[in-house]
Amino acid sequence: MNLDQRRPDIEYPTSWRYKIIGSDVDEMLSAVAESIKGLDYEVSPSNVSKNEKYFSLNISVVVPSEVVRYVIFQNLAKHPATKIVI
Repeated sequence: MNLDQRRPDIEYPTSWRYKIIGSDVDEMLSAVAESIKGLDYEVSPSNVSKNEKYFSLNISVVVPSEVVRYVIFQNLAKHPATKIVI
């Protein structure tokens, strides 16, 4: 970690993981497909809320650069099917 910038040094390409939370799994899967075009990715189920209103999915993708990593995050975050992106 570079203490001057307070950001980790990440070498690209790198494997990156996102977790998304939403209320409709099919719509969340569509959000992933729309947000990660042109890259291979894997989606796996994560958790379900106690009342089964919210679901979370783990997404693994190899990102070629910081810009692509950030764009994917932004695309997921602005999609209406996604409530939270981690």
